[in-house]
Amino acid sequence: MDISIVIVNWNTKGLLLDCLASVYAMVRDMRFEVFLVDNASTDGSVEAVRAQYPQVSVIQNEQNLGFAAANNKALRLMQGKYALLLNTDAIVTEGAISRLFCYMESHGDVAMSCGQLLNADGTKQNSIANFPSLLTLIANETLLRILMPKRFPSKRRDYSAPIPVESCIGACLMVRKEAMDAVGLLDERYFFFMEETDWAFAMHRAGWKSCFVPDARIYHLQGQSAGHNVRARIMFYRARYQYFRKWFPQSWPLHGLLVVVRLLINVLLNGIGLIMTRGIRGRLVLYLQLLLWHLRGCP
Repeated sequence: MDISIVIVNWNTKGLLLDCLASVYAMVRDMRFEVFLVDNASTDGSVEAVRAQYPQVSVIQNEQNLGFAAANNKALRLMQGKYALLLNTDAIVTEGAISRLFCYMESHGDVAMSCGQLLNADGTKQNSIANFPSLLTLIANETLLRILMPKRFPSKRRDYSAPIPVESCIGACLMVRKEAMDAVGLLDERYFFFMEETDWAFAMHRAGWKSCFVPDARIYHLQGQSAGHNVRARIMFYRARYQYFRKWFPQSWPLHGLLVVVRLLINVLLNGIGLIMTRGIRGRLVLYLQLLLWHLRGCP
């Protein structure tokens, strides 16, 4: 088996069926298997997949286990040389998966690879992630990508060939089984957010590489929606603190303090902007809610 494709689903039946349709239409000339891990959906997702794609191996959880634990259930059963973690809101294009596969086959020191994520209109999404650090906390990441493009690569540049990166966005992520065996599976303490970054950091410490393959193109239809409500943002901060506690136990309280300071600055700037323009109330409310959550001790 060449590739084991793992899709985690929670109540996204329509997106899931479109994703599977793209997989079976576009993944050719490779031996592959598909796992669906369903996190207790109530929208008929599992029944629809069993009816339309009986060849898919379905793992049905009785509760929502989160992204890491759900993926791990399939990764423990996979037969492929590589796993492809694929979001339900992803649509693979012609040749995308084969390009990732061929790149991994010719670069034995690469543990992870990802392609260029696209919005529905074909514009580029950020597909690359950097490891969180004090620098990324105190500085604007967009500015870092402009000032230090080699260290912080982004969609602002066009890449004609694969490049090494620190980590990849996990919407469509190919991972070498040999690297998993070396460092272990996804850390199940993460429920949602940061799982792939944590995994990439563990593999980086073990001497493996991650790479971005720009000519592998994948539509990521809801990739910009997750971070615009307070619940999702709190989940993100909680995951980031887990990351810092795990890898930087001596300095992680400083990271939390910097986040609070940055939120205070954002509240002040957005408050001034609201007074002057009356146009950014929603953003101010979001920052205030996040600040209050931190001041309450991150419950």
